[in-house]
Amino acid sequence: MSDLRITQVRSAIGSKPKQRGTLRALGLGRIGKSNVLPDKPEVRGMIARVPHLVEVTNDSGEA
Repeated sequence: MSDLRITQVRSAIGSKPKQRGTLRALGLGRIGKSNVLPDKPEVRGMIARVPHLVEVTNDSGEA
């Protein structure tokens, strides 16, 4: 299964509480912070709630 690298690119200030909670659930909290998560429907659904705050790239897992 592939992984997704999710990076927060915009501030959550002024966004709705549910959107801030979604960012926290994705493991983000400040601009520039990244997290690698599996490419699952649950994660895709969370990303779909905050597409204006995050940037998503494929992570091949190479170290």
